This record gives sequence, C-alpha cells and structure tokens, in this order.
Amino acid sequence: MSSLAPPLLVADAATLSTLVTDLATCTTVAVDTESNSLHAYRERVCLIQFSTATADYIVDPIRLPDLTALAPFFASPAHEKIFHAAEGDLLGLGRDFHFTFVNIFDTMSAARTLGWPHVGLAAVLKAEFNVTMSKTHQRADWGRRPLRAEMLDYARLDTHYLPALRDRLFVALTESGRWPEAQEDFERLARTSPPAVSRTPDPQAFWRVKGARDLTPRQAAVLRAVFVYRDTESARANLPPFKVIGEPTLLDLARRSPHTLDDLKGIVAMTPGQVHRHGQALLRAVEDGLRAEPPSPPVAERDPDDVRDRYDRLHQWRKTRAQARGVESDVILPRTALWDLARRPPRTLADLTDIVDFGPTRRAMYGQEVVAVIGGR
Repeated sequence: MSSLAPPLLVADAATLSTLVTDLATCTTVAVDTESNSLHAYRERVCLIQFSTATADYIVDPIRLPDLTALAPFFASPAHEKIFHAAEGDLLGLGRDFHFTFVNIFDTMSAARTLGWPHVGLAAVLKAEFNVTMSKTHQRADWGRRPLRAEMLDYARLDTHYLPALRDRLFVALTESGRWPEAQEDFERLARTSPPAVSRTPDPQAFWRVKGARDLTPRQAAVLRAVFVYRDTESARANLPPFKVIGEPTLLDLARRSPHTLDDLKGIVAMTPGQVHRHGQALLRAVEDGLRAEPPSPPVAERDPDDVRDRYDRLHQWRKTRAQARGVESDVILPRTALWDLARRPPRTLADLTDIVDFGPTRRAMYGQEVVAVIGGR
C-alpha cells in the first residue's frame, strides 16, 4: 500500500454528484480506465480513475452504470483531460458510455514527441518522480467485486502523478518548440471513435487465425466449424476466446481432423481438461466441417502499384526524418497520413490541407519535402 490518502470510491449517485462538482472547478484532471479484456468475452470499462489537485477518485461503472453526468466534463473545452496512452481509454469510454472528447493531453504522446527513451508509465514515473509501480495487479480481473483496497490503491497510481507529469512535459514541449506539434496529436486522439459493435459473429473471422490461409479448402472448413464452436462457448461462459481454446489448438484440429477422443490427446496444446469439457462437441464440429462446403478466402484489396510506390517512398522519407530527430517514425507523420498522401498525391502545398491527419504545424514543417518526395524529387 502507498502512503497516499485512500482514493474516494464513487459507487452511488451522491458521490458521483460530488465528483462532478469537483471536476467542474478544475482546469486539468487526470483520467484513466481499467477494463476486463483478459477475463470476459466482451470487454467493458470496469473502473474510471480521476485525479484532481486535491483528491483521487475511482468510479465503479458496474455498481453505477449511468454515468451521463460525466459527459459534459469530457466534452468541455474548458477542462483539460490528462491521459497516458489515451487511445485505448478513449475507445472504451466512447464504446461503453458514448462520451465525446475535447481538450486532451496525452503524456505518452508528449514524451514520444520529445524523443524520451522510455515512454511507458512505470518507466516515466520512476525516472521523473522515483515512484515504483507494482506489477501485482497488471492482469487483475477488474470486473470482479468487491474490489480490494490494494487494488484501488494500485489503480489510482495510474492517474495520481499525471498532473505533475503533464506540467513537466508542457514546459519541455514549449521550450523545444514542439508544443504545436503535440497539440495536433492531442486533437487527433480526441477524434478517436470506437468501431460499431456487431452483436452477430463475423463469419469470416476464422481467416484471421495465424496460418489459416495455408490450409487446404477442406481444412479451412474444419477450422471455421471449430472456431464457431469456440466462439459460442466463449460467449456462454463469458470468457475471452483464448481462455477456452487457443488458436494453435484450433489450427491443429483443422489440419488433423481427429475422429476420436484419443486423437484429441495429440492435438497441439490440448489439455486433458479441454478434452473432458469440449472433446465430444469438438469432434462433432470437425465432422460438420468435413461435410460443409469449403470456404473461399476473402480477397484482400490491393492498392495499385503507383500508390504503393508513393507509399514506400514516403515511408522511407519518414523513417530517415525520424532517425535524424531521434523519435519513432509515426511522430513525424501518422500512417493514416502516409496512405492518404499516396492515394491522393498532392501537387501543391495547398493540396495538403485535405490530407487526413496532416495538420498545419506538420504541413509547415514537412510540406515542401512531402510534395518533393511524391513528385520523385
């Protein structure tokens, strides 16, 4: 346990009202989330942490599912929301609560813009504040209740130091002249929106199993059948699919098409417990696959050769630029911008204004070079 004051658990309407009132008085607030992706069939946000200058709050969305009172805070341009590695948090909050976001400061993005050698939260907190973060609860099931005090204490450390870290990063960004560049990244992150969630399984999902495209058509039909069985069982048990049967096991089932329970004992990574729980059903799925019409693999759309050539030249230019500056390549330009440039090649600097994720700061920094690279100069 840390020596900090205990975090305030928000699990009823009264404490939520207290939090909303406090947030309204703050210009900067640190935010983080904890989800249960390692423990559930469908991931959900299980905790939302907030740290202000005076308190650490932990909201429990499982006990308090209606969080619409927080929507104005997230959408407010007057309140800066500080995240570390914001994208996953924004996707989860948008998916589960339909929040929209304005005025984001991402401390990891800022550290990457500055070329810091280590940008993970644990490494940054150790370097900047000599704080050691425990790894004890990294893989915890945040969906289980009750929450133990040590879990709440662990969760609050993800936000407690972010306001102070934000201030240090802001100074460094300003002094280095990188603040406008970082702001462009923050604005791009704020536009993050979750994909539509389908309640029906994707019938082509089995093709994403590593090695699926190397199978014969008959084997692919078996893979599809055992994949569907695993998905059905995962949903029934509310477990992530890899905890029911791993993909290497599915692939080996497809390759070998076992006919008996004894045959299953030789399948890659197939445990005795899995044979006991799923053996007969898997054998039926294999038989169904052998009788089914073999599927055809989806045809991936491929960009024309001239587009790929432009992308490759831009990719090499970006890599060279990043190495000279000492940052990761996507700090120079995100991949989305490279593809848009390759597919809609600009002829003039004015044409760059329509390119996705290519803001005015980067246009001023790199526009002439990008137009020259696309023109083969």
